[in-house]
Amino acid sequence: MTLSNSDFQPIAFHYLFFLFFQILSHLSTLAMKILISAYSCEPGRGSEPGVGWNVAREVAKYHDVWVLTRPDESRRAIEAELAQNPVPNLHFVYFTLPFWQDSMRLGQSGAMQIHYYLWQIQAYFVAQRLHREIGFDLIHHVTFVKYSTPCFLSLLPVPLVWGPVGGGETAPKTFWKDFSLRAKVYETARALTRGIGELDPFTRLTVKRSTVIRATTEDTAQRLYRMGANEVEIFTESGLPAEEVARLSQCQQPEAAPIRFISMGRLLHWKGFHLGIRAFAGAKLPDAEYWICGEGPERDRLQALAQELGIAHQVTFWGRLPREQTLEKLSQSHVLVHPSLHDSGGWVCLEAMAAGRPVICLNLGGPGVQVTKETGFKVAAQSPEQAVTDMAAAMVQLATDSDLRSNMGQAGKMLVQAQHSWQARGKELSQLYASLVQS
Repeated sequence: MTLSNSDFQPIAFHYLFFLFFQILSHLSTLAMKILISAYSCEPGRGSEPGVGWNVAREVAKYHDVWVLTRPDESRRAIEAELAQNPVPNLHFVYFTLPFWQDSMRLGQSGAMQIHYYLWQIQAYFVAQRLHREIGFDLIHHVTFVKYSTPCFLSLLPVPLVWGPVGGGETAPKTFWKDFSLRAKVYETARALTRGIGELDPFTRLTVKRSTVIRATTEDTAQRLYRMGANEVEIFTESGLPAEEVARLSQCQQPEAAPIRFISMGRLLHWKGFHLGIRAFAGAKLPDAEYWICGEGPERDRLQALAQELGIAHQVTFWGRLPREQTLEKLSQSHVLVHPSLHDSGGWVCLEAMAAGRPVICLNLGGPGVQVTKETGFKVAAQSPEQAVTDMAAAMVQLATDSDLRSNMGQAGKMLVQAQHSWQARGKELSQLYASLVQS
């Protein structure tokens, strides 16, 4: 049998079609030049410094990365880490305000927010000069994760990934009745500052000019939509290094008795630990224990509450512990209780799930995004009384059902390994960058 020229045409067409997609696939794996804005960035840290460092390090496995950050917070730690574990594709550009250089002294005060805003303006001019020299394919703003503060890098003619940004979460008004006067003033000032930020024309310009906007929670996404965003992806900011995920997964289950609940974090009013204590009292588990790891201005009130409820002998306040000791306390506990009222992240929830511990949280903020019905209990937050009652019921259920604790613990491990390791996050970001640049 012989083939005519017409017989070869369909074969040639399909072959060329195949080659075209092979070329596209190859282009998507080519290293791009990525600029990352990370006001807060430091190895070996959690929260926002950890976000900045880990995103930069993981993305540098796929692309050439330049990071804008401050020298006062992190330079020594970054250079020490890179000397020990070099990352050839990772470059840091340090700068800070010439008239206000020591932002380390600012804490989390309003002064730091002013410094951050001015630093962002300076970042635009630094990035503009770098872009003329290097020619970036894409910019990613990583930290701070504040939706109500503009990213001036959006003014550059380069695709911008903004976020995940957070801060749009608010403690439900029905829960304010438990707050001290100082706490109510804080919440009011926070709402006012956020509202001013939403009206900033540069913030709205950032919303309009961002190629991709990611929000840590649905609350933040809704605020961004009201500011003019066309599409917002819900994406948690938190992650864990693969080596830490592996180490936490080795945590053995403690002895069946006593059943031990644990809360970890700063003792602030919006962390909701007063709700955890009330729920523990309402659960009426005389042989159980409740451990609280952390320090903060609410400690005296929390200790007084435990005394008032008659459970002081069951509640242990460990104070602020080094990270390793805190994780050791987690390994000695059965269940994490994290009733935060407005938390963009929720790192402790990931750590608990990685260690195979079920989580009891409110269905608010970052924890409400991270925790699933397979890995814990997400309690509705309609009122303090309802939340305390439902949390107490969850405590009883987990205290009396070892199979449920085991099943939720295993599901938590699998979830963190699949979705919340920094390695998985870096791969996902690389794919996102490629799709944006190609389009």
